[in-house]
Amino acid sequence: MSSTKDALQGLPSQRARVTEALRAAIVTGELQPGQVYSAPRLGSQFGVSATPVREAMLDLVKEGLVRTVRNKGFEVLAPSPVAFHDILEVRLLLEVPTVCRLAERGVREAELAALLPLAEETLRTAEKLDIVGHVAADLRFHLAVLDLWGNDEITESVRTLRSRSRLAGLWSVDNHDAMIESAREHLTLLDLLRRRDAAAAKELMERHIARAGSFWNKRNDT
Repeated sequence: MSSTKDALQGLPSQRARVTEALRAAIVTGELQPGQVYSAPRLGSQFGVSATPVREAMLDLVKEGLVRTVRNKGFEVLAPSPVAFHDILEVRLLLEVPTVCRLAERGVREAELAALLPLAEETLRTAEKLDIVGHVAADLRFHLAVLDLWGNDEITESVRTLRSRSRLAGLWSVDNHDAMIESAREHLTLLDLLRRRDAAAAKELMERHIARAGSFWNKRNDT
């Protein structure tokens, strides 16, 4: 679990580092829904004691990512179909208008240049079918775009919503082409922001977020 160990670097406190690493592992699918993980086991994997793992897991319980299993540890939760679609609805309400306002206001070239490597990373990982890497890069890109608006509440709300939606479970070899198409839309979005085309940005973001709902439906119908 080297990628989660990497996430422990450069954060302000041990509890914060462990919380961020565990959250990332859940979001990317390294920690699987339905599995129960003990604090000592996770502590050993992350190179820390069990205490900060337990503290971090209690934070993630509050976020709805895990639940406590008495005398065993913590179970990673998966959203129900209703909860998943509720999450997508709130994302549409938050992300689409924010991106539209960004397009209307305009984004500086320096900001677009900073976003470009993030967008390219989502495409690179999609083409390699690196699902863990893609989900992590996709999250970084979306949050970086929202961060340009400057409302921390919006950015953090979307971070939590995306964490709860477990998007890693949607991608597989069966929908690889769609995964690549979704990543290419990130590059298209940057172009729309550059051209200040709010109407096209709105249409793209609605389609982009709705795609997750369609794949969820297909997965649960099979």
